[in-house]
Amino acid sequence: MKIYIERYGKQIDLRIKEEEKPALTPEEELFNSVVEGERPTTIKLTEQLIKSGMNAFDVLNKILIPAMQKVGELYEKRIYFLPQLILSAEAMEGAAKILEKYLTLDGKASKKAKIVMATVKGDLHDIGKNIVALVLRNYGYDVIDLGKNVDARTIVETALREKADIIGLSALMTTTMDGMKDVVDLKNELYSEAKVIIGGAAVNQQFAEEIGADAYGRDAIDTVKKVEELMKK
Repeated sequence: MKIYIERYGKQIDLRIKEEEKPALTPEEELFNSVVEGERPTTIKLTEQLIKSGMNAFDVLNKILIPAMQKVGELYEKRIYFLPQLILSAEAMEGAAKILEKYLTLDGKASKKAKIVMATVKGDLHDIGKNIVALVLRNYGYDVIDLGKNVDARTIVETALREKADIIGLSALMTTTMDGMKDVVDLKNELYSEAKVIIGGAAVNQQFAEEIGADAYGRDAIDTVKKVEELMKK
């Protein structure tokens, strides 16, 4: 008996403590599923809350966005790293697709701002840009992703045609970073009012200031913060 208690006693104690924990509400479960990057569970819980009658805006603003903000905090504290950030963003994306048809106001999708994003001409790297676009969409922004190796005229003309609020540019190689200056110069020449934010391994805050960009995004979460600051202006 003594051997049994020594071997299994702690397990029994842990099980009792687990049973004593109060059951989570569906809202709390959804919050946790996003933070933990569990996409299938996030989709299932989002569907359940909508079917139960919860307003889609409340699901987004009171649960999903706060969950991503929590992920951002964990990322900034280096508790979470890029793999966790991607998993949470993908879980959020799954929930967002469920909510899309419900997030309407006067027949139009509810969006905070329109952003045209691209990796500049000559640069074929777009993983970082894709992550930033995914996170921005999860925060409610209307993102038009033009892809990689995009010339300056295509980027600026798209921004003008779509009446974009912000142009987001990415460059991974030092040989292509000057393509960002081409976009800024053409934007000014064509009188686009869109603000320009740049990011990628090849650039930094100093380069952003040198070419006349409005902001530099260090990573996906920092880019969201910079976009919010630009929109307040």
